[in-house]
Amino acid sequence: MLEVGRIGRAHGVRGDLYIDLITDRTERLAVGARVQAKGRWLTVAAARRAGTRWLVHFIGIDDRTAAEAFVGTPLLAEPLAPVPPSADDLYVSDLIGAVVVGVDGTVHGVCTSVLANPAHDLLELDSGALVPVVFVVEAAPGKVVIDPPEGLFDLLA
Repeated sequence: MLEVGRIGRAHGVRGDLYIDLITDRTERLAVGARVQAKGRWLTVAAARRAGTRWLVHFIGIDDRTAAEAFVGTPLLAEPLAPVPPSADDLYVSDLIGAVVVGVDGTVHGVCTSVLANPAHDLLELDSGALVPVVFVVEAAPGKVVIDPPEGLFDLLA
């Protein structure tokens, strides 16, 4: 079983609970989904986003007293099948060592590393240039095509 969230405080008098989901797999709280808390299987009857949390009603938890018994409890669930990769997914192994070419055919260098950056990861080229991955339009082993804005490489000249 995997921990997928934590039950927060009760909301209202009908047994609704705030849930802090710790996974990006929001289908964990889809209507009909089953999760476990305090050794009991709970089935989602209704769920909606409430800011950064979720407001959830479970079948069989129909009043505030019943809901308060679960406050602070971790939510557990069975592992889900992995999400299949998208054709748009980029893999570091495809980027490092690849020749970086502009859509106009200009060769900008070879990608030597991928740097984590809060806004977007950056391709570091052997020329010293840094290219945000948002400008990558195509990637395959050995070649990366970018569509950079005008002036991105001007400071290196």
